[in-house]
Amino acid sequence: MFSDTNISMMENALRLAALGRFSTSPNPRVGCVIAHGRQIVGQGFHVKAGEPHAEVHALRQAGEMAKGATAFVTLEPCSHYGRTPPCAEALLRSGVTRVVAAMRDPNPPVAGKGLVLLKAAGIKTECGLLENKARELNRGFLSRIERRRPFVRLKCAVSLDGKTALSDGSSFWITGKEARADVQVLRAESCAVLTGIGTVLADNPRLNVRAFPTLRQPARIVLDSRLRLPPNSHLVTDGQSPTYIATLERDEDKLRPIGNTHTSAS
Repeated sequence: MFSDTNISMMENALRLAALGRFSTSPNPRVGCVIAHGRQIVGQGFHVKAGEPHAEVHALRQAGEMAKGATAFVTLEPCSHYGRTPPCAEALLRSGVTRVVAAMRDPNPPVAGKGLVLLKAAGIKTECGLLENKARELNRGFLSRIERRRPFVRLKCAVSLDGKTALSDGSSFWITGKEARADVQVLRAESCAVLTGIGTVLADNPRLNVRAFPTLRQPARIVLDSRLRLPPNSHLVTDGQSPTYIATLERDEDKLRPIGNTHTSAS
């Protein structure tokens, strides 16, 4: 049974983790709070793959105050060497006496090993505090690891009478500014944006994030069975992020003008 203070600390860790929702991919979003009772002595979140994990940021801030403290982490600390050293070992060295994780990491290199390592060293470990919220925060990561497929969201702008465009082909906003702002957030959270060639031919979209600064742009994927993507379209020329084309053709004459894209034919 977790106390109200424990719940509050994990809620803080989850809020921190959400700050990395635009930038951590392909890594999960993780936040960490180091506390003595109600007193927070260190906190942090993972920003970008290859950079320090949440636990490291929090421990650096806590310094010597980490000794005897509890670490609240939204995902089980890693126990393997990847692009950064294992967080479980950093927690061991810090002197924390208790680690509370919102959920176990299903990624095979971790998968419970981090908590086992900590427990074997005499650190009290607990898991499952606000697990549903932690899973919601990392839906994309969990879908990739547990189901081996991407998490997909559908965005469709449709008028009340079921139309997506004017009959004469002229451009006209269907969505309001609030919905368009939401789309920018969804794009920033996503690894890729997928569209059909019809949308590209009609609107020449960029499919990028432009409402606010972000550390990365999503890749663009175009379903283009007959290789009709115009060489002068934004998706070919802007260079902001990779564009991938799924097609049924392998026509070199059509491919050559759009050579800076990635094409998959089947």
